[in-house]
Amino acid sequence: MSALICGSFAFDNIMVFPDHFKNHILPEKVHILNVSFMVPELRREFGGCAGNISYSLKLLGGAGLPMGAVGQDFTPYARWMDAHEISRQHVTQVAGHFTAQAYITTDLDDNQITAFHPGAMACSHHNKVTDAAGITLGIVSPDGRDGMIQHAQQFAEAGIPFIFDPGQGMPMFDGSDLLQFVKQAAWVCLNDYEWELLQERTGLTAAEIAAKVRALIVTRGAKGSLIVTRESEIEIPPAKAARVQDPTGCGDAYRAGLLYGLMNDLDLATTGRIASLMGAFKIETHGTQNHKFSPAEFADRFAENFGYRF
Repeated sequence: MSALICGSFAFDNIMVFPDHFKNHILPEKVHILNVSFMVPELRREFGGCAGNISYSLKLLGGAGLPMGAVGQDFTPYARWMDAHEISRQHVTQVAGHFTAQAYITTDLDDNQITAFHPGAMACSHHNKVTDAAGITLGIVSPDGRDGMIQHAQQFAEAGIPFIFDPGQGMPMFDGSDLLQFVKQAAWVCLNDYEWELLQERTGLTAAEIAAKVRALIVTRGAKGSLIVTRESEIEIPPAKAARVQDPTGCGDAYRAGLLYGLMNDLDLATTGRIASLMGAFKIETHGTQNHKFSPAEFADRFAENFGYRF
């Protein structure tokens, strides 16, 4: 089985401010805010949901085809993908645009100030699901608004089951938009905050959404995750991390685990546990595509965490 992974590619520029924002922002003066933070530490990471999910799925041995729109500055990322044998067949380079960029400044309290430039991501709707042959499974993850809407519709029209993963794209959609995604999708996956927003905007309960899809998956950070189907609720325990370094990208690693389990017809309880362990591996490293493991290491840690082998 092969999965089409529709979503963003981005450069994540991560800066650390060795102080506290609150010491430099005067609440009574925010209407004339003019501040500058000296950031001696800077990392530039390869990111974006399609890139992150594809990287983690490749580690698991799954066949994924990322689909996204990138800019004229994509060459370093392209080399990274080639070095890790991740397909660029459906990655479209758009002239006159930059690849999406996130500029994230974090202070010593882990507060963040982020600026995001979508760049070529806004052209993602020019890619068509039908351009990819032999696809049996898909995911619509955060991307340009038109791209997410059109790719979901194209998956549905082609009869290809897909995961709807709104993520950071949630603010772009109102209740009717989200309800349409739910009607088209086979699975819906969100974190607990996004789940609250989905309920608020659609007025649907977990049982009502589960009645429309094969499963609703809600991730809850250190509390694990919950998979709701028409028949049952499956509690997925968190996998133990050896150390906590950086939670950025854990959701994408989790979704790669979901895709792997679904592609291999594993039961939902095992699929959720694979996804949970992927999140644990990710959180142990900085950046979204720097975690690594061997198949044997993954199998051993799965057994250690969950008491059986899949």
